[in-house]
Amino acid sequence: MLFLRFCVKIKEEKNLLKVFAISDLHLSTTVNKPMDIFGPNWSNHFLAIKEDWEKKVSDEDVVLMPGDFSWAIKSEDAESDFALFKELKGKKVILRGNHDFWWNTISQVRAILPEGFFAIQNDALKFGNLIVCGSRGWVLPEPNRPLNERDNKIYLREIERIKLSLAAMEKLRQEGDRVICIMHYPPFNGRREESEFVRQLILHDVDTVVYGHLHGKEVRSDLFVRKFNMNFWLTSADLVDFKLTEII
Repeated sequence: MLFLRFCVKIKEEKNLLKVFAISDLHLSTTVNKPMDIFGPNWSNHFLAIKEDWEKKVSDEDVVLMPGDFSWAIKSEDAESDFALFKELKGKKVILRGNHDFWWNTISQVRAILPEGFFAIQNDALKFGNLIVCGSRGWVLPEPNRPLNERDNKIYLREIERIKLSLAAMEKLRQEGDRVICIMHYPPFNGRREESEFVRQLILHDVDTVVYGHLHGKEVRSDLFVRKFNMNFWLTSADLVDFKLTEII
């Protein structure tokens, strides 16, 4: 009996889903926004992502894409960008970025999502023992650079959004669950100081945070940081060489 239980446990562990992430894909099948103006590394960048995706992702795995998915202006124009993923495996979770102009109401967004795509806004998703929550976030105050009135208004609104998402996560949470929060903007400023976003994540005992938004070699781009008893992963496509980061 003991041997049988051991075998079952090993089988269950082997079947655990994996979680990958890549953000800021900036796809542009219907908009004239070639990304290679930012450098030759962006040339045919989706083909590089696709090739790596096909090597790593299985049907039961989850791929997190926290923001700036498409340059499309209208939601219907984004459909051809989603179509690029038709043959790619995994459950694909998206979140709004500051350049996702096509993102209207969450109901309109979900209406155009193909099978296998999921969107988060003010809520949370559960896959097995994994819960994904999140919010876009916004720019944060820096030392000697407080937020202006407009940015502060958006910042406060995003705080409320992440509170709603974390509350939704708690309703789904069971003992042993892993919680990943996805954000488009970094949850801390350039000095990685504690922000209200971070305080909310600490309050809800979040394991891991995945974010993007930052680009180029000039940014402070440590891809992994362990701080506040959490794992923080930066997954902007160009910074990770257009390859998926394995989070779990």
